[in-house]
Amino acid sequence: MSLQPLNTNVERDGSLLSPIRYDDDAISLHSRSDQDTDSEDDELLAAARNSRELRARDRMVLMEEEELDKLIIDSRAQQERQRRGSNLQRRGSNIALPLPLPNPIRMLRSYNVGQSSSAIEDNGSSVEDLHDEKRRNRRIRRKEKKDRLLREARDGEDGILMYEMEQGGIKDGSSTGESSDRDDSDELDRKRLMQVSDAKTAKKRRWKKWLLIHTTIIVGVAFLSLVVWKAFLGKGATTEAAPQFASNGTALFLPTTLIISLDGFRADFLNRGLTPRLSAFIKEGVSPLYMTPSFPSVTFPNHYTLATGLYPESHGVVGNTFWDPDLEGEFYYTDPDRSLDPKWWGGEPFWVTAEEQGVRTAVHMWPGSEAHISGMEPSFLDRFNGKEKLPKKVDRILEFLDKPGLENPDADPSNVRPQIIAAYVPNVDSDGHRYGPNSTEIRSTISDVDTMLDQLFHGLEERNLTSIVNVIIVSDHGMATTDVSRMIQIEDLVDIEKVEHLDGWPLVGIRPKNLDDLQLLYEQAAEKGKSNPNFDVYLRDKNMPERYHFSNNKRIAPLWIIPKTGWAIVNRDEFDIAEAKAKGIVYHPRGLHGYDHEHPLMRAIFVARGPAFPHQPHSKVEVFQNINVYNILCDSIGMKAMPNNGTLHLPLRIVGLHDPDTVFEEPADPVASETAEEDNATGMMSILPVATNSEAPKPSSTVGVDPVVEPEEPSRPPQDDDEGENDGSSWWQDTWNWVKDKFNGIINKVRRI
Repeated sequence: MSLQPLNTNVERDGSLLSPIRYDDDAISLHSRSDQDTDSEDDELLAAARNSRELRARDRMVLMEEEELDKLIIDSRAQQERQRRGSNLQRRGSNIALPLPLPNPIRMLRSYNVGQSSSAIEDNGSSVEDLHDEKRRNRRIRRKEKKDRLLREARDGEDGILMYEMEQGGIKDGSSTGESSDRDDSDELDRKRLMQVSDAKTAKKRRWKKWLLIHTTIIVGVAFLSLVVWKAFLGKGATTEAAPQFASNGTALFLPTTLIISLDGFRADFLNRGLTPRLSAFIKEGVSPLYMTPSFPSVTFPNHYTLATGLYPESHGVVGNTFWDPDLEGEFYYTDPDRSLDPKWWGGEPFWVTAEEQGVRTAVHMWPGSEAHISGMEPSFLDRFNGKEKLPKKVDRILEFLDKPGLENPDADPSNVRPQIIAAYVPNVDSDGHRYGPNSTEIRSTISDVDTMLDQLFHGLEERNLTSIVNVIIVSDHGMATTDVSRMIQIEDLVDIEKVEHLDGWPLVGIRPKNLDDLQLLYEQAAEKGKSNPNFDVYLRDKNMPERYHFSNNKRIAPLWIIPKTGWAIVNRDEFDIAEAKAKGIVYHPRGLHGYDHEHPLMRAIFVARGPAFPHQPHSKVEVFQNINVYNILCDSIGMKAMPNNGTLHLPLRIVGLHDPDTVFEEPADPVASETAEEDNATGMMSILPVATNSEAPKPSSTVGVDPVVEPEEPSRPPQDDDEGENDGSSWWQDTWNWVKDKFNGIINKVRRI
């Protein structure tokens, strides 16, 4: 059997290699598909807009590749079978031909060409029909799978959105949004985008405006809530902060402050070398050079100012004696039936503030503490007893500190230790009135009071309370020496028949019977003042000095005659000046206060030490007025203070340390009448300075008063301390004057002190 040579000259349109006879499956190897048109592919690619459709497209490509691989494998298997058949024929003819390496594609093409040729020659053999059927089935399956994947890809919002966009944009009423009316208008699209941007900007502005309005409302509500809360606390609400305890080794102490008032202790008393304990306390604590009292510089108004932080015109106790036109009654400090009525006492003292906030207080004889102010009593109250000895006061104060604290669950609630202990010491004031501020007796009293303080501080040290308990020592005013030569008769100044009430002392407030006479009385006193410069005349509502803060209260008389420091204005029924001068009667009291509160002889003291005053020892603060003590006391134990005239709060502002080498001048006493001479040129009385000796005043280095920078009134000549001595020549006259002097002294003391 011989091989037939291949016919290479077959016509292109009829040859087996003719493109028109090229097998469709072979062509599919080099194109995307033979069953899909370009438009179909473009549609598929155009549809694959979202992730689902892309994934579907990938799966279809993979499926086609798998079918192609399967077709190649089948073609190789068929060609292998043909090769084996050819080999069998070659072995049968004993002709061996070299066999090239098979090319799968070429084999597949040859196979398809051969099959196509066979099909043509055989006019539709069964094999060709079978292949055609398979191809049709494959095309149908691929198309169904494509349709299914496309349907799945278009499910959900992405598919719908892409469909709508491909169909010409999002239409009105679409579930995915809105679009312009024209699908092919770019200008409208840009306008729509600008409108959307403007809408977003407007919305953002509205949101900011809404946020600003609501933020303002929230801040306003918060501010009002804070105001209400503070007002509630100001009415006495108890503090919510957890109490802080300090241990002395045996007991726990809440913040505790002891305040002691030394009535009548003038600031320069510290210069006399009589107060080693108090001087040491100044070096341990913080203090100004001195503290200024309030006007008028008398006991009851100033002690109540210390207790409330209010000027006398604000709290209503405007003097030791005064008339209230609304109550139509007179306040008199030595008459408990009148002075202890709460109607006289305005403002809120520290013991009421404390008790309303749950802070226990103990008050030992403080002026006004027995008046049942605001219906509130201190937890412990000691009534006034002018005869109580100083060591007894020390024992009483330490007794308060020895009481059980709140840390003791078994303690009797009515006997728990107080946090504020206030004690009043009247001894210096009493002996200053009785003997005068420069007497031997007052020196002894000052030393006794300093000994009392030393005993108290030793008691604190023994209880290990030196660094636990705050101690504040104050005084209410100073003291000036009196003399018969420095006295003025009220009857010589005004028409006393036109006067209904006289208030105060040694200054005098005048209430006329008829208000129409007020100007007349003022002019009478002012005219007398032209020839006597030792007093000033003021109308309450016209020319009262503003620094006095002594105008805004009906209890303040409309007309005031205020003597210079060391002078006194008296009623003839109480003391006849002319008779006293003629008989050598000594005026009582021999020491007075109540003058201009800024005069050096009226200066008071303030010294503090303790945990609430964490200042360097011997620290100095600026001079301040006693209206600030209330705030300092409240701050020392963390108590909420009521509104007051004070401005200072803890911690105090330190301006340095006291200089121990600073030289101070002790303020001189007022001059006696023997040093006064008539000024022939003016007819006015002039006061000449006279020293008690030829030397300058002895300097002192003790801190407590400031250097005197203003001219001081000169000191009076030494006087005999014998109150009954006079110039009478007969024994009976001497005896009578002595008895009369004693009697007048007792009467004056009862009525005035």
